[in-house]
Amino acid sequence: MENYIVSARKYRPQTFRTVVGQQHITNTLKNAITSNHLAQAFLFCGPRGVGKTTCARILAKTINCFAITSEGEACDTCESCVSFNANASLNIHELDAASNNSVDEIRLIVEQVRFAPQLGTHKVYIIDEVHMLSNSAFNAFLKTLEEPPKHAVFILATTEKHKVLPTILSRCQVFDFNRIKNEDIANHLAHIASTEGVSAEPEALRVIAQKADGGLRDACSIFDQMVSFSGSNITYKVVAENLHILDYDYYFKITDALNQNRLSDVLLIFDEILKNGFDGHHFIVGLGEHIRNVLVCKDPATVQLLETSQNIKDTYLQQAQHCSNGFLLKALGIIGRLDVNYRIAKNQRLAVELALMQISYLNNAASLDAEKKKMS
Repeated sequence: MENYIVSARKYRPQTFRTVVGQQHITNTLKNAITSNHLAQAFLFCGPRGVGKTTCARILAKTINCFAITSEGEACDTCESCVSFNANASLNIHELDAASNNSVDEIRLIVEQVRFAPQLGTHKVYIIDEVHMLSNSAFNAFLKTLEEPPKHAVFILATTEKHKVLPTILSRCQVFDFNRIKNEDIANHLAHIASTEGVSAEPEALRVIAQKADGGLRDACSIFDQMVSFSGSNITYKVVAENLHILDYDYYFKITDALNQNRLSDVLLIFDEILKNGFDGHHFIVGLGEHIRNVLVCKDPATVQLLETSQNIKDTYLQQAQHCSNGFLLKALGIIGRLDVNYRIAKNQRLAVELALMQISYLNNAASLDAEKKKMS
């Protein structure tokens, strides 16, 4: 049986060019390399799974490359690059501060820093989750971090920048990694799918990207999970069922029913949602997001704010034509109040149904007000 490699590792970027969604950082690092303005201490901070350690490894590989390209990329063919790709480079040292956070670990690094590299020009020390170091370890690290030898480069990575001592921050160039856009994640997953011979619906990949909340590693894990379940054909329906996500169709149907004051249909749809195992709060938050999207589609200029496929955008545009701004805004107000009060409600189902009744009556109330004004 062949050893299975998860997508997050198999398709981990090997060059700055292939890093997903962090162009502002990769461009800065490439310019620093080509202009020979490379700092000796970096702090990479940001959410999990967005490329901090990956960029640290690529930077370590590139600055030791014997034939760096004019774009600031590693050649991938020299002796240093080959040893790095084989995980055999002696110039790159990684420390996981989450499990090695004592002062002795840092003192060992401080002692090693004095020795020049045997192959290449730099010794690179990557310390992951640096905020987990003890105060004594931080203090033992300060002097070396401020005045390291010429051949030493320190790259610190953390998900919690606020826990890093200010004295450490002041000695590093700080790079803030962003959450990766859903579109970039979906495009990367589409590349993986085509390479692996997996058929995947674009909307299914977008749902995976949304569920990953800006983390590419999480997205790759969910993608692997879907492949394990459905084989070589990933559909939107399969993803929605497995990730326990309410289908777009539910929200479109219930919004139409609310707008047309079909209260019985509204209550039946909500009952079906509860029978399928969805939480009432989860539903009401999703309905708020849906109505917000419909409101966004009232103006063609803001349609681009929707991170969905073109087919779904077209459906939103059609629904927006039949819903007034007043109805949508008042509905959002009712949903917002319910969102705040849902947890303290003793009968949560009744609270949701009451909110749906109020929304369903909005257009009737507006018509009655208009008639009263005419009569007066």
